[in-house]
Amino acid sequence: MGASGSNVSLARRAWAIRRNALLMGEVQGQGYIGQALGVADVLAVSYFHALRYRPDDPEWEGRDRFYLSIGHYAIALYSALIEAGILPEDEIGTYGMDDSRMPMSGMAAYTPGMEITGGSLGHGLGIAVGAALGLKRKENPAFVYNMLSDGELGEGSTWEAVMSAVQWKLDNLIAIVDFNNQQADGPTTQALAQVPEAAKWSAFGWFAQSVDGNDLDAVVAAFDAARAHDGPQPRVIICNTKMCKGIPFLEDREITHFIRVEPDEWAKALSILDEEKPQ
Repeated sequence: MGASGSNVSLARRAWAIRRNALLMGEVQGQGYIGQALGVADVLAVSYFHALRYRPDDPEWEGRDRFYLSIGHYAIALYSALIEAGILPEDEIGTYGMDDSRMPMSGMAAYTPGMEITGGSLGHGLGIAVGAALGLKRKENPAFVYNMLSDGELGEGSTWEAVMSAVQWKLDNLIAIVDFNNQQADGPTTQALAQVPEAAKWSAFGWFAQSVDGNDLDAVVAAFDAARAHDGPQPRVIICNTKMCKGIPFLEDREITHFIRVEPDEWAKALSILDEEKPQ
């Protein structure tokens, strides 16, 4: 199961993912840093507790698949892939550059460990449904984890996939919704996500949980429950996260969907993070 056999704590993994994201953001001076900082705990649990994979063989047939539907979260996933040893740390400085293996929006053809090309929001869960069905037909016991955003819950294609997963009894599919309540135009709850999400997914026939996505123990418990659930149904974990988690002066910003940071503020953010380095 990836690098989970080491003695490095999940808190330390989440810290490293946040630090990698800040270092990449500094390269461009801007980006989707808020999402990366917010979802770092969920990614730490994904890659260092839940997923089965081989860092030196990203296309191993027995691996659990991690599908990032949200293309602009690529900086977050790259940060996790670097910590997992799938991408080399010395490529951090190439983030978003021409010919980089880490473009600003995730592209499967460019990056080891980036299973699908995201960016056109609302398609990731449908791809995951197809993959989960394919694995079942091949009698492959692997799971498919699909991370999608709260904004994608306003896409009709997402709900078509929700219904399809129930129809096909895809108990090897685990959806992870990063609910940070922030879209480009304002709070998600002022758009189309006005009903408690876990209850909505449950009504469609999913095994649904809602957790504090920045509470590592709660996230671990939810991932374990999703994988262990014995019902013939897909599973979803609604992870309520805080944008820019861990960097207070960024947390306090009113607009955090796409952040521009002054040159001196990167050093300030890294200093704050380094002061809180866990064991």
